[in-house]
Amino acid sequence: MSKPAPKPKTSRVRDLLTKPIRLPQWFASKPAAHAPRIFGFNDERDMVIGEVSARVVAQNLSRGRASLEVLLNETAHHEIARLEKQRDDEVREWLGFWQKVVRKLARMSEAEQRQTLREVVEYMAQDIAGNFDPRVYNFALKTLPGLIAGVMSPRELARGAVMNSGRFALDKLIEISGHVDHFRNLAEVGTMVLVPTHSSNLDSLALGESLARSGLSPAVYGAGKNLFTNPIISFFMHNLGAYRVDRRVKARLYKQVLKAYSCVMIERGYHSLFFPGGTRSRSNMIESRLKLGLAGTGVEAYSRRAVRAKARGEQPRPIFFVPMTINYALVLEAESLIGDYLVEEGRARYIIEDDEFSQLDRWIAFLNRLVGYESACVLRFGRPIDPFGNLVDHRGRSLAPDGRIIDPVRYVSRRGEPVLDPARDAAYTRELGRVIVEHFRRETVIMTTQLVAHVLFRYLIEQTPGSDLFDRMRRRGELRWDHADFVRRYSETRDRLRALADAGEVHMSDHLRTDSAERALERAMGAWDGYHERTVVRLEGEEISLEDPALLLYYQNRLVPWAEGLAGSGEGERAAALEIASFGGAQ
Repeated sequence: MSKPAPKPKTSRVRDLLTKPIRLPQWFASKPAAHAPRIFGFNDERDMVIGEVSARVVAQNLSRGRASLEVLLNETAHHEIARLEKQRDDEVREWLGFWQKVVRKLARMSEAEQRQTLREVVEYMAQDIAGNFDPRVYNFALKTLPGLIAGVMSPRELARGAVMNSGRFALDKLIEISGHVDHFRNLAEVGTMVLVPTHSSNLDSLALGESLARSGLSPAVYGAGKNLFTNPIISFFMHNLGAYRVDRRVKARLYKQVLKAYSCVMIERGYHSLFFPGGTRSRSNMIESRLKLGLAGTGVEAYSRRAVRAKARGEQPRPIFFVPMTINYALVLEAESLIGDYLVEEGRARYIIEDDEFSQLDRWIAFLNRLVGYESACVLRFGRPIDPFGNLVDHRGRSLAPDGRIIDPVRYVSRRGEPVLDPARDAAYTRELGRVIVEHFRRETVIMTTQLVAHVLFRYLIEQTPGSDLFDRMRRRGELRWDHADFVRRYSETRDRLRALADAGEVHMSDHLRTDSAERALERAMGAWDGYHERTVVRLEGEEISLEDPALLLYYQNRLVPWAEGLAGSGEGERAAALEIASFGGAQ
């Protein structure tokens, strides 16, 4: 039954990176001992895998032989069902293995069952574990901004001009705001866990570039295994800290290994990143129902640190969560995502196999739309919190709601002693999720395309009382709106949004604050036209024609939490706002 664990994949590109390691400029002045923790990950990768494997095996063996047999049987049937649908090397390597397990499991000795468990867990841990090569990191920081800018401006790429200007182009496109200095201070004293909203597969690239630009250490993060099929993207992700999450695998054992890997990495001090929404928001609504399995590993990691620190007579190194929002004026995969949302009517579908992210021509069209569109993406860092949802100060001390300094160790203590308690930690994780959702809303940055779409879609609802959502999706080009009336309504709505922003309930992009209603419509149409295959809005004389209700729905959905507060006093407008607000309950 023995099955060797896979060896890490290699690449000819990696073989070319033989020059001595040079730290990026922001780290060059630091002693080698203060290089980012992740720069040394490959030296202890095998130890991490060993620790993960030993922990998962021990947890399952402690439950007895009957439980072990059920676990192996369940895993085998899930894996056989999955592999029979695939056509790849994994099928040839593992389908026969699992079929033998099913046939022989009842006759296996306890020792054979234990050995099978160890082999499977080690394989899963090897398959999940990432790598980090500082040479690849340095190479990526030097070349990727220029290459991306080159896609935006192919003529400049041919002249070689963008290799020096690529960074400038990205600096204009991606704006970083919020509590960045707070993040930077705490990264020196604790382990950071970034928990962003998730709208696009571009999120990981935007986050990585922004952390680097801000002089912050890269983080390890989970990425869907389907993203590793592109050889170029796979090479960079595989060598820049990404660990693979195969969402096709339904076995409970796999989820245990995945969580253990995340927990061990945080315990060992590696800054981490999770998308608590689990997958891209297909509706474009701000996530309100989070998948907290990986986030819960941060709570568990703190508990384990506290137990070990108590035994040594020390204070545990703190762990901080940083809610943040990623806000786009234009979303690369918008058409596929909203189509999937409408077809599935909210049912979970974690893997979209073929969307705009995999189509080179859509990338080029997307990036060309963003040329000259400053701050097309705004990444906003929220205030850091501890694993129990408390705000922390700039020295990393947890704060009670009244501002008192509190000791977070007491949250994981019983009779004054830190203890491991999975049920208790699960309760804390649920509360942490609630707090993260609150931060998501406060840290959202509304973009011009979103407010324009909201005002137009609210008008569509107002003009079609009694219709359901899907009837409205069929009204392509049927409704026209007087341009002057749109300008009035938009201006009033923006003023209400500004009041909410001034009260700290949400944020607005700079363009949204300053552009006139006429310029806002022009800016939104300029972003949509030429990228989306369907025309979203058409301006014909003094009338606006609503051409694509689905994309209007997608972009306006970012404003669902504030729909009621943005409505005027008119009966029709308020009724439409109430209907939009109800979308949040169906997410």
